[in-house]
Order: sequence, then structure tokens, then C-alpha cells
Amino acid sequence: MTDNLIGELMEESFKRNINEPQIYSVSQLTASIKRILENEFPPVWIEGEISNFRRPASGHLYFTLKDEKTQIQVIMYRSYAQKLAFKLEDGMKVLIYGNVTVYERAGQYQVNSIKIEPKGIGALQLAFEQLKKKLLREGLFDKQHKKTIPVLPNRIGVITSPTGAAIRDILNVLDRRFSNINLIVNPVRVQGEQAPPEISFAIDEFNRLNLVDVILVTRGGGSIEDLWAFNTEIVARSIFNSNIPVISAVGHEIDWTISDYAADLRVPTPSAAAELVVASKEEFLNKILNIENILNLRINQCLTQLKNKVENLSNSWVFTQPLSRIRQCQQQIDDLELRLKKGLKYRLQILNHSLTLYTEKLHAYSPTRSLLRGYTITVDPQNRETIKSVKEIVPGQRLKIFFSDGDVSATADRVCVKKKYK
Repeated sequence: MTDNLIGELMEESFKRNINEPQIYSVSQLTASIKRILENEFPPVWIEGEISNFRRPASGHLYFTLKDEKTQIQVIMYRSYAQKLAFKLEDGMKVLIYGNVTVYERAGQYQVNSIKIEPKGIGALQLAFEQLKKKLLREGLFDKQHKKTIPVLPNRIGVITSPTGAAIRDILNVLDRRFSNINLIVNPVRVQGEQAPPEISFAIDEFNRLNLVDVILVTRGGGSIEDLWAFNTEIVARSIFNSNIPVISAVGHEIDWTISDYAADLRVPTPSAAAELVVASKEEFLNKILNIENILNLRINQCLTQLKNKVENLSNSWVFTQPLSRIRQCQQQIDDLELRLKKGLKYRLQILNHSLTLYTEKLHAYSPTRSLLRGYTITVDPQNRETIKSVKEIVPGQRLKIFFSDGDVSATADRVCVKKKYK
């Protein structure tokens, strides 16, 4: 407290004590101190370091502002906190502008902050760096997400102010380079609080309606405050989420915005963007003529090669003496026919010889040949199986005996098994 404030409090207390003692409640004393503090101190700037920062669901900001010797509590109500361009963090050194007051419930004095600025760097520049780091970590600037800009788009979408210099520059360049190109302008505000949602909505609208082949987000130069709409997270995310390639051309060549990093292509000025988004008609015609000349040259080369090949073939022996070639082929056919007949005859001789050998072997092992030599075959007439041993016969069993010239039905009177001698 200042000396004047302390003196005023002591003087007021002294007067009361002389006349009659006055007893204060805690609330009355706190209210009196609050009134004196708020009357004594107009809004002030305070420098310090943030600690114990917290932001509850209410949206108000609470933190301690400290220096090497002491500290003071600070509150920033949601209505002011929403206007902060950057994020507060513990350890950040700041300048705070606000009113010194007393929080009556806790009986402690505090600062109701109206405005906060980072010390040593502008608030907008700090917000730019914070958002850039955040989106970089999320991968919104990665090259792998960049889409290819079409060589000759059928329709170009332009998001800018309809009354700004940027749209005039673009129209002049396109009229000079490709006068009949299709251009769709989605008018938006390019600065102010309403600009970011309008720019974001325009990008989303182009994608939703699938109206264009490439989107050009642009405006002319200006201060960092003028260009701030293009440094907002809502615009950066709409550019990143766009299925249509986006070109960012904001400000002048030295100006870089968050939209430049998020876009598929960054161009320094609106005029340069117009020159890049579509080549001049004359350039396309020259390319077509060059391709036509190359095709004609290649076709003539192919025709010349084919012509030479035909001429070489027509002068060959086959075409100059075709009858001689035919006679040679006929002779080759006769030779092949003779070789085929000889081969077939030799093969048949070998097969006949093999057939004779196999026939003789079959006759040698035939049962009929064994019967001619005096052997017989005995069969059980019931199952018609050949009996190979006397052990298979029982006395009284009916038998059928086959000879070379007939067969005999018989009955076994006696079975005698031949003994084996060692």
C-alpha cells in the first residue's frame, strides 16, 4: 500500500477512536479495504512470471503473478480470456493490465486482469509460434499430405474479398494468360473477427459442392493484425481437410502465415498464384505444336524404316526366284515322306518280333500244354475251385478231373497224405 493510503486508514481510525469506538465485522472491514483500494489504484500495468496457472470449466483464468520477492493472485474473466491470441503457461513472463481489488470471500487482494501481453515478444507473434508448433506436431504441415496442383484446371475457386486488390490482380493475370478459364469467386471477409469462420466455411463449401478443381485462398498485403485471419486454427484445419488442392497466396513475399504452411502450395502474392495456377494459352499451344512436330518426325522415321524393310525383302532371293524356293520345299517334303515310311516299317518289324516272342511264352506256360503231357486238373464241382493238395479232399467228396481231351466226374474213396522223410 502507498503512504497516502496508509495515512488515510490511520486518520479514519483515529477519528473514530476519539469520538467513540466502532466495531467492524469481517465483511465490513473487507468491504472498506476493497473500496479504498479500488478508489486509490486506477488500472495498472504489472510485470511478473506466471505460476499455478489453471483454467476451470467456467472459462475464467486463475494464476499467480510473482517476482523474486513476492506474489499476487490474478483472475481474468472469460469475456476477456476469449480475446487472448496466445495461450498462457507456467513460467511465462508477461505484462498484465488490470484493476487492483479485493476478493471479499477470501479476504485477499488480487488483480482483475483486462489485458495480458507477453514480455519481449508481441502477443500475435507468440500466438503464431504456439499454433505453428502445435499443428506441426500433429502433422498438418507434412509433405506426404500435400496434393498435386492440376496442370490445367477446368474451374478455379477463389476465396477472397470481392472488393480487394487481390481479386483484381488475379482477374487481370488470368485474362491475359487464359481469358476463357472458368473462375468461381466465394466472397469472404479477409480480416476481423468474422473472417476466419467465413474463410473456413468457404473452403468446406467448395469441397461439399465439388465445384472446382483447385482452390486459391488469397488476400493482399498488410500488417500481422490484418493477416491474422489466415493464422487461425480453424482456417488451417479446413485447408488440411480439403479434398481439393489448396494454394495459399496471402500478403507479400516476406509474409508467411499458418495457411501457407497448411496449404498444398504456397505462393508469395495473388498475382503469382494466378500465373502459377494456370499456364498461358500461348504456352499450351506451343507445347501442342512441339508435341505435334515430334509425333510427325517419329511417324516419318517409322515409315522410312518400314519402307526400307519392304524394299530389302522384295530384293531377296525368296521374292526374286519364288519357283526355285517352292521346288526346294517340295524336295524336302519328299525326303521327309521317305524317312517317315522307312521309320514306320522298321517300327512295325520290331513290334511283330516282340509279339511273336510273347505268343510263344504264353503257349509255353499254358495249362493246355501241361494236360497234353499227361497232367490233370482236379476241381471241386461245388465252388469250381482248383484243388491243389490232397489235404483239401475228404473221403466221399465229389471231384471233377480234367484231361487234355475231356473230363471225368469221380468220388474220393480214400485220402492218403504222402509222408515227408527227413
